[in-house]
Amino acid sequence: MADIGQVIDSLRHGVIVSCQALEHEPMYGSHHMAAMAVAAKQGGAVGIRANTPADIAAIKQSCSLPIMGIYKQEYPDSDVFITPTLHEAKQVADAGASLIAVDATLRRRPGGQTLQQLMQAIKMLDPGIGIVADVSTFEEGVNAMELGADLVSTTLSGYTPDSVYREEPDFQLIRQLAALGGTPVVAEGRIWTIEDCRQCMEAGAYAVVIGTAITRPREITGRFVRAIQRER
Repeated sequence: MADIGQVIDSLRHGVIVSCQALEHEPMYGSHHMAAMAVAAKQGGAVGIRANTPADIAAIKQSCSLPIMGIYKQEYPDSDVFITPTLHEAKQVADAGASLIAVDATLRRRPGGQTLQQLMQAIKMLDPGIGIVADVSTFEEGVNAMELGADLVSTTLSGYTPDSVYREEPDFQLIRQLAALGGTPVVAEGRIWTIEDCRQCMEAGAYAVVIGTAITRPREITGRFVRAIQRER
């Protein structure tokens, strides 16, 4: 596995493509996501974000780009579901991810474990794996930086009770976190257009993660259809 510093350097000013599909969607399946990752690489992506050990392993076999892995799992005592415990993190690491993204919000975690405890356990599991902190607020981002996250991502902005949903990317959060001048900030969430991407970079993003706008044809088609219907 490449040195984590080299992996992070390779992401600078690049596009990371999130290759994910829900079970009820036609593109669901590891073979589809692996093909999507290869297409993303051919298009110039610098990394892939993927969910589940199966998808990560399939993409690893087909595509040489670094993988930001997650494993979404729900627990009855917590609303945290993006790689919520070490159990999921280990499976992501074993599948071949270079980076593990975790929910880094301040919400109660499964079993009452703290974010600090999880991050320390991941580093003990494999010091060579980078940790991406998915946050929804400035406070959460600062906390994750102080705990030693390798990257901080705005993934959860607008999707937690502590944050405000908006139609566009959270440019303000990107700008606030990037202004700290420390941990690299990844922009993710509702990046639909080239202009969105540009504004994220202008706000100080180290890299951008684009998912639905690239890899979910059903949702992409639906946006065009709804736009036409509104014009009638």
